[in-house]
Amino acid sequence: RIVVITVDEGIVGYRDLSIPMVERYCAEHALPWVLTSVEEEQGVTMDAVAALGLAETPCAYCGVWRRWSMNRAAREAGARYLATGLNLDDTAQSVLMNVCRGDVERLARFGPHTREQPGLVPRIQPLRYLPEVESYLYAHLRGLPIHNAECPHATRAQRGRYRKVIHDLQEDEPGVAHALVGSLDRLRPALEATFPAADLSSCPECGEPVLREGLCKACALRIVVKGAHTEREVGQ
Repeated sequence: RIVVITVDEGIVGYRDLSIPMVERYCAEHALPWVLTSVEEEQGVTMDAVAALGLAETPCAYCGVWRRWSMNRAAREAGARYLATGLNLDDTAQSVLMNVCRGDVERLARFGPHTREQPGLVPRIQPLRYLPEVESYLYAHLRGLPIHNAECPHATRAQRGRYRKVIHDLQEDEPGVAHALVGSLDRLRPALEATFPAADLSSCPECGEPVLREGLCKACALRIVVKGAHTEREVGQ
């Protein structure tokens, strides 16, 4: 049994255009569909966050809130696994970003997940070795609906720089993306041994699992946004 989960981040001209496509496809194929909303769960849309001009890019907030929403929706649906649409390009970019930042611990937590932890639905990535262009080609040849648009806030994300680096490298050395992801897979046993699964706590605000005691990242970011809203209102 498959349950489809869609997160509405509140991005006008982007997500609102794709939601009807997903709804129609699920109806045509009798697939259960769950629609969650960042505005309902976090109290703000991503368009509103982007308008605040915060130090961190909108993607830093969006990624955390999307993962929070997907995990909760999957758990409430009784899912054994949460399959995401991350492809080879996405995964290679994430690997390179975290290597350049020296965030080795985050690499150890990359999906696909094989270790089950209370409150967390293990994420799997069935498309992680499939290049984005091949995924697009398959959808096109099968006549599947395609939402061919880029998030208007993505231009502010650092991920774009790493995407360009990998693209440029692959012009001369095809296979760089596969090599990055393959290297992570070979290093995974050592990473998991160095950073074993820790006992999780519960966020005192929302009750979701958290690696360290205190607020989860989603709640911490929501408080930052609320404070920024308050400062703007006072300034006006």
